[in-house]
Amino acid sequence: METYTLRDGLTVPKVGFGTYKLNGAHGVNVIDSAIDRGYRLLDTAFNYENEGTVGEAVRRSSVPRSELIISSKLPGRHHAYHEAIDTIEESLYRAGLDYYDLYLIHWPNPKEDHYVEAWQALIDAQKFGLVRSIGVSNFLPAHLDRLEKETGVMPVINQIELHPYFNQQAQRDYDAAHQILTQDWSPLGRASELLQNATLKGIAATYGKNVGQLILRWELQLGTLPIPKSSTPKRQLGNLELFDFEISAADMAIINGLSTADGRLNNQDPAVYQEF
Repeated sequence: METYTLRDGLTVPKVGFGTYKLNGAHGVNVIDSAIDRGYRLLDTAFNYENEGTVGEAVRRSSVPRSELIISSKLPGRHHAYHEAIDTIEESLYRAGLDYYDLYLIHWPNPKEDHYVEAWQALIDAQKFGLVRSIGVSNFLPAHLDRLEKETGVMPVINQIELHPYFNQQAQRDYDAAHQILTQDWSPLGRASELLQNATLKGIAATYGKNVGQLILRWELQLGTLPIPKSSTPKRQLGNLELFDFEISAADMAIINGLSTADGRLNNQDPAVYQEF
């Protein structure tokens, strides 16, 4: 597995594993399978209600905790400073962990306008040793500019919706200019639809890969970190087989050409979207 080194020195794999909707014993088994297949970054969130599932999978795994990167996220209803600190601690209690490697603000919720306060809580949580690195999710340039202006600290990661129908070039450019690694949620979009795209199927065939592998490789070549999810061991393994081929510049341009300004899956624009 190739890696990125974040601005603060933390090393993370170039591909992570999403855990949304993986709960209970089934979720533990799926996540444990993913670890066995080679995943070392596990992405969860307070609002996924599966931090305990992730923690149990980590405990059952033969891979040492020190070799795993575990990430969670702060929900919008707990942006107030003291609530944020309590919630991070609750996240750790739920998972049965001593620390998180990454902790993110899930959404900015700009109508409530408490995200700077929440960010200060994450800064302090890092100082307290509760988390190793801190970041955000779904933050726009205006939100990030304000974090820097009011706290002097910028995130090391910004996790955003990113797939071939919505390639987020402007946000990626901003992140890169500020040494923020872009991480991709829903990296395969609506997989049932995107994986049947004729253009992508044609390109994938030329590399001897499936469409999912082509998309994930495209995201790696954009310099981002995708976090695909799969419940089947075969697909989990296939989603890591991305480092033995390179997409040509011409094919990268074709894939980027599929992106549209309104390509979000559920119209979740961080400028107005509210998550609690």
